[in-house]
Parts: sequence; C-alpha cells; structure tokens
Amino acid sequence: MQRVLLSLILITGIGALNCRAAEKKPKPSPHEIVVYKEVGGRQLTLHIFKPKGHKSGDNRPAIVFFSGGGWKRSTQSQFALHSEYLASRGMFAACADYRTTKNYKTTPAECVKDGKSAVRWMRKHADELGINPDMLAAGGGSAGGHVAAATATVEGFNEEGEDTSISCVPNALVLFNPVYDNSESGYGHSRVKEYWREISPMHNIKAGMPPAVVFFGTNDNLVPVSTAQEFKRLMEAVGSRSDLHLYEGQKHSFFNSIKYFETLLETDKFLTSLGYLKGEPTLQRE
Repeated sequence: MQRVLLSLILITGIGALNCRAAEKKPKPSPHEIVVYKEVGGRQLTLHIFKPKGHKSGDNRPAIVFFSGGGWKRSTQSQFALHSEYLASRGMFAACADYRTTKNYKTTPAECVKDGKSAVRWMRKHADELGINPDMLAAGGGSAGGHVAAATATVEGFNEEGEDTSISCVPNALVLFNPVYDNSESGYGHSRVKEYWREISPMHNIKAGMPPAVVFFGTNDNLVPVSTAQEFKRLMEAVGSRSDLHLYEGQKHSFFNSIKYFETLLETDKFLTSLGYLKGEPTLQRE
C-alpha cells in the first residue's frame, strides 16, 4: 500500500511540475508581424514563426492558429509555444488576431469572417510567405477552435468585397476543445441563435472535409464528450479522417498547461502522418 501511495504522489507531483513548467515558460516573440486585414479602420495581424533559414519562395507546410476566449477576447500568445515548436520542426506557423467583443464590439460572425480572411490571405500570399498553399492547416482552442473549424465547414460569413475565389478551407484541422456545436444544446447558442445553424461547424459537415485531430478533457464543463464523439462520427460518415484524443478528468482549456506536452506531441504525430512534418518529434518535456 505504501508503495502504491508513493507512486501516486510521484505521478501527481510530476503532473503538477509539468503544469507549472508550461505555464511559466516565457512566450516566444514572433519573428515577424504582418497585417492580413484592415477593417473598420483597424489592422488585424499575424504573428509569424519561421523555420530556421526560411525564405520567400520556399514551399513549406503552414498552420494558422486562433486563440480561445469565448469570442469575447483573444491573444496571439496562446499558441506561441506551439508555433515556435512547429517552426523548429520545419513548419511555417502564424497566430492570428481576430475581432472580438472586448476589443471590437463584434459578434461571433465577425470572428468567423476574420478566420476565413486569415486563411485566404496566407494562401494568396503563399509565394512571398514561402508556404505551400495546398498544405495549409488551421488550428485553435475553444472559440478559436470554432473559428478554425468554421473556415472548413460554413458557407457564409465572408468579408464583403473579399475575393472568394481563393479558398478559405484549410487542408487540415488541429482543434483543442473547440466549441463547434452552437445548437440550443451546445455552446454560445444565445449569442448566435438567429443564425446558429449556419455558423455551427458540426451542423455543416460535408463531403471533402479536411482531416482533423481533436483534443478534449472528459470533464469539460462547456462541451460534453458526446459532442466530440458525434463530430468524429459525422466526419467519418462523409469519409473524412477525425482523430479524437480524450484526457481523463481534464477540464476545459487543459491543453494550455496540464496536458500541453501530450497534446502537442499528438499534434506532431498527426501532422507527420499527413506529411507536414518529417522525422521523429523533437519535443522535450520540461
């Protein structure tokens, strides 16, 4: 019994240390900041993380991340560590600013419009960015996961005057506890009730969906596991890949700290399976 208790204490201690290490690790600064959109007299930017030796004219796989915040706020630093790591593995990574209630007095509709604009802008400027427009992934957490998933699913919510001949559909999705069910039984329904079916990613899954990897905690207080399982079922029903990773006992936003290492490692494996990354993961547990 003493040996079992000691093991439990050690495991718990290691988990806590891992959590604290991820939370205290300084957020890296981007290599470059570029404007991808001007709207309402304001500029929306991408924080860019480049692989070593990267240059214009390269043809690297890329990913754009959208942070969480309930469509009310966002921060480009949330996925800075993820972006830095993926850049070290040879992938071009960007963290997108997008309009939210706190900063711009906007609705979830504008969040999705900006998400689509960011993907389109990166694809349009692929040559100068040095990225492969056909290997462009979108990722995000919580409401940012909704934005990423919406770029691949919903038909409307395009910025007026934008060139919609350039596809906003990413080639892969990396979703951390996304709030992708906006029905009456899902998340944020009251804020989108007039158009919830049009903006809810789970209700707009169709043939040709890009492959996705999805991470959830089993004790998520905003999105039940059953929603994640239903998304996987619907994706596979139309012939699309949907890898679901569940983490026992974890709550919403667990990926930011407690399971940062584990979820980023699975992200690496997923992207490697698609050919976006090469070789074995180089992620080191702090």
